[in-house]
Order: sequence, then structure tokens, then C-alpha cells
Amino acid sequence: MRTEKVPPGHGSGAAASSAGGGSANRTLALAAMLFAVSMTFIDQTIVSIAAPSIIDELGLSSSGMQWVVNAYLLALAAFFALGGRLSDIVGHRRVMLIGTLLFVVSSVLCGCVPAGDLAQAWLILFRATQGLGAALMFPAALAVVIAVFPVEKRGRALALFFGLSGALTAVGPLLGGWLTGWTWRAIFWVNVPIAVIALVLAAMARIPRTRRREKLDVPGAVLVAVGMGLSVLGFQQASAWGWSSAATWGCVVGGIVVLAVFCRYELGVAEPLIRLQVFRDRAFTVDMLVLFFAMLAFVPVFFFASVYAQVSLSASPNQAALYLLYFFIGFGIASQWGGRILDRRGARPAMKLGTALGAVGFALWANKLTDLSMHDQWPYAALAGAGIGFLLAPASTDAVNRSIGASYGEVTGVTQTVRNFAASIGIAVFGTVLTHVTTDRVVETLTSKGLPAGPANDAARSVAEAVTGNADTREPAGDGRIATLMRDSMDAIRLDFAEANQWVFYGMAIALGIAYLCAHRHPGTRVTGDTPARTAEPGTGTREDDR
Repeated sequence: MRTEKVPPGHGSGAAASSAGGGSANRTLALAAMLFAVSMTFIDQTIVSIAAPSIIDELGLSSSGMQWVVNAYLLALAAFFALGGRLSDIVGHRRVMLIGTLLFVVSSVLCGCVPAGDLAQAWLILFRATQGLGAALMFPAALAVVIAVFPVEKRGRALALFFGLSGALTAVGPLLGGWLTGWTWRAIFWVNVPIAVIALVLAAMARIPRTRRREKLDVPGAVLVAVGMGLSVLGFQQASAWGWSSAATWGCVVGGIVVLAVFCRYELGVAEPLIRLQVFRDRAFTVDMLVLFFAMLAFVPVFFFASVYAQVSLSASPNQAALYLLYFFIGFGIASQWGGRILDRRGARPAMKLGTALGAVGFALWANKLTDLSMHDQWPYAALAGAGIGFLLAPASTDAVNRSIGASYGEVTGVTQTVRNFAASIGIAVFGTVLTHVTTDRVVETLTSKGLPAGPANDAARSVAEAVTGNADTREPAGDGRIATLMRDSMDAIRLDFAEANQWVFYGMAIALGIAYLCAHRHPGTRVTGDTPARTAEPGTGTREDDR
């Protein structure tokens, strides 16, 4: 086994300044950061459970509802690098507090959305500012945890961090199902007491104030936000504009070009938003690829599984929450094992195991969706969750341990940007697939019952637009032939929707399969010193190879 050790003081960490000295209470610091980031995890799932109720009350379209989900993820992806860099420059603790306050104020405003024409724009706007708050809060909070725990204890600490936050993510659907029975607006207001607990614990933990005396790369922040926004917009609107549309490809290609310009610009800046040289480390690059392909499945599964449960399985919001709980049970248990594997053998074994289990789990789960039985699916949902649990903390921790010059906030911003950009693309692409396949299946169902192709296509498009927000109880109204035929065909349409979801879940399995191939390219080295590794350079340090 080859160990990569780093001498004390390696990198430019000396540029950091510290005020308010003293050592932090590690337990309280971890608890405070856990409560803070739990709001971001809960909001990734709780809104999906309440989607049908939100659409019904506010009259949103399914594409509008997808943007309510995606605006949050897109803001996360677009501003995470900025949040990580600000965390380094301004201070981890200060940026975490600012992000938490912005997040909770935006949550309250989301819950106060007025009914009427402004509803959709209002909700999308403040979901985006929620995402901005999370983008500031999360890298700063994670940087605090990394900074207060030495590297030999970091794997277990971050496994606990990601595992418990994942368990709190499971609380999202359960809490969402219960709160939605009262009012869906409460799913946003619940963040208020969580934020208060996080802020109180942070004050008690006496976290040192650290910062780096560097400039903020504003042009870089603008370029990365525009590039990611354009590309995700193209993927998101492909279902409405069509894949042959010039607007679709203009956004996708335009976003990629802007991101390419961003990379070129960053390489020529003395103090860039992201030091792209870190990608010269093959282990770091593999960590990013594994996280990217894994996150194509991890966040989107919350939305698609909860909607599938409410449409195809005729589940209530509470039942849909229990359906997702199977996934989180596997995730929570495996995340603790993943942390132990990281500490003992490095990231590669955990990533290989997790991606393999995830690919198999999602494929088996997809195969069972058309059985329309929640009970028969739980082992495969748990297996898929276990796969993600094994790889998430090891890949993230290994990447952050390789940060340049002790810039934990900066590299955390990179890792979380990759993760949330992938999640945004996953929801957009899989949402497009779901819409198209649902439309095709419903057309086949209606034409087989004697409806002409034209009316069948129109009705199928209406179903595809509405089905992600309609539970089984919301059947078509009216006495016309199409409405009557639709009511008579609801069982077949539920199966059509399940078949469309199979395409989505098989796509998630393929994404994990690609991640498995990427994991094999990891060199097996791991950082074992008290300071992080710099970009790998020939002849520096010794390495540990875990085969």
C-alpha cells in the first residue's frame, strides 16, 4: 500500500488569517452544520411530495412545477463555486450564517406565495433564492466540519455528516406527507425552527473565524452561472421546444461554450474562482466523474419516485413518503460503512462497491415498476439507496482532501457544483424522457380503444403535462366522449406512466454503470497527513494504493 503524505504547512494555507482563536467544540460544530445543511437535503425531497397539492391549488403546469424543483437545484449548481470561494475569503462561519439566514427567509416567502397569475413566478423566484442561500451555506458548513476534524478522523465525521443528513432527507417525505395534509405551505415554514437550532448550536460551538486575504473573481462567477443556466435551460425545455428546436440546442451548446470560455479565463487569472489545476490530480478527476454520474440519479429519484407512487400506485402523500423511505434506509446504513471503508482502505473500494450496487439496484427497481406493487419493490429501492450511500461520502471526502493550499471552501464548492449541476441535468433530461414516453404510451392506449389519432394525441399531451401533478383521485371531468374514455382508461394510463418511468429508472442504472467504470480509473491513493494534498506532481510524496 502506498501512502501520500503531505508535510506540515504545505500549500498556501499560511495566507489564511484567524480571529477569535480557541478550539471549536467538534461535536457541537458538527451538529450545527448538520442541522444547517439538513434544510437543503430536506427541501430536495419535501417539495416533490407536495407537488400534486401545489399544482392543484396554484394551477401550475407540470413544466412549471419542474421549474419549481429545478430552480432550486440550478441556483445551487450555478452559485456553489461562488459560495465556496466566498467561504474562503470572507470566512466559513460568517458565510454559513449569511447563507442560513437567506435560506430561511426565502423559505418563509415560498410559503407565503399568493394565488393567481403571480404564483408560478413568485415560487420559482424564491426557490432560486433558496438555492442561492444553500449555495452559500453548504460549502461553508462542510468546510467547517473538514477544518475542525483532523484527516485521520475526517472520513468517519463526514460519513456521519452525510449519513445523518441523508437520514434527515428521509424525514422530508414523511414530514411533507404529514404537513401537506394540513397545508403544503408548511413544508417551507418548517425550515424556521431548524435554522434557529443550527444558529444556536453554531454560536455555542465557538467556531474560529478564518479567512484568506484574496480577491473574488466576479467575472468567473458570472460566466459559470450563465453557462450552467443556459445548458440546463436547454435540457429542461427540450420537452416543450423539442429536440429538433434551434432554441433547445442554442441553449445547450451556448451554455457549453460559455463554460469553455470560463475554463479558459480561469486558467489565466491569478486568483480564480476555481483553480482548475486540481483536475491534474487523476484521483480528484475520477471523484468528480463518479459524483457527476451518481448525482444524475440521486436527486432526481426523489421527484420521479414520489410522482410515480402517487400516480401509478394511487398512493397518498404519506404513502409516497413511506415508499421513498425504503431508499433512505439503504442509504443511511450504507453511508456509515462507506465512511469506514474510506478511513481504512481509501475511496476507490467504496466507490466501486457503491456504483455497482447502485446500478444493479436501479435496474432491478425499474424492472418492478410495472408490477404496480409497492411491497414488491422495497428490496430494490433499498439496494439502490445503499449503492449511493456507499459512494457519496467517500467520493466527496477524497476530493476535498486533495484541495489546493488548504482551500477547503473552494474545492467543496467545486464538488458541490458538479453534484448539483448533474442533478439539474438529471431532472431536466429524465423529465423530458418521461413526458415523451408517457405521451406515446397514452396515444397507443387511446387509439386502441377507438379514439382517432388527432384527438388521442391532444389528450395524451394533456395527460403528460398534468400527470406529474395529479394523483389518481383527480380524474378527468365532463360528459364528452374523450373525458368518458379517459376515465375508463385510467388503469391503463397508470400502467403507461409506470412504463414511462421504467425508461427513467433504467437511465439512472446506466448512469451508475458509467460511474462504476469511472471508479476503476481511480489510482487508489489517499491523503493521510494533517493537511490536504496539492495537485499531484511527479516525484512528490508517497502514495497508498488500495487494490
